Amino acid sequence: MPPADPLGPVPNELEPAPGAPAQAEARRRAAESRLEADPARLADGWERRFVIEGRRAADLVRLYESLGFEVVADPVRAEDAAEDCNDCRVVALLDFRMIYTRVKRAGGAGGAGAT
Repeated sequence: MPPADPLGPVPNELEPAPGAPAQAEARRRAAESRLEADPARLADGWERRFVIEGRRAADLVRLYESLGFEVVADPVRAEDAAEDCNDCRVVALLDFRMIYTRVKRAGGAGGAGAT
């Protein structure tokens, strides 16, 4: 049996630290809650659903449209973030989208889709 390493086991740098995925999700949710919804969208009957990575927005737009909703995927802008929220600004720089939905209006033109 080899002697115990006095420095402890060598970490596998490809594996996240225990709890890292949960911490990253908690930070994402905290940043999302500090991003302001567009007041004009809300006033026009849109409901803010969530913030998502830009590459995945088109899939979610199609899903909500298939469920009968109008959908828009607005880019997250740094101006939408709370002044002291650095994670929010990162979300804006990484091309995240804020998804809004509303029930289709009678005779409406449909959603604006992923923008």
